[in-house]
Amino acid sequence: MLATPDRRDGRSGAPTGDRSPLNWLLLLPIAIPLLPPLFNAVEPRLFGIPLFYWLQLAFIVLGVTTTTLVYRATRRNR
Repeated sequence: MLATPDRRDGRSGAPTGDRSPLNWLLLLPIAIPLLPPLFNAVEPRLFGIPLFYWLQLAFIVLGVTTTTLVYRATRRNR
């Protein structure tokens, strides 16, 4: 029978987890949309779309980009 690797800490039995400082970047897509002065306006319009709506799409792009960068920077080599 093959033994599977166990990623648990020998002292407490809890999973070790990833403690990379890059994980703090994941707070950006959460914190930035919570700042009302960024989108509390109608102008500038982008292709006739008010600021609020196209900025929401930009927040989605920010979240996807940040998550992808952190994932690729912190994944373990297999």
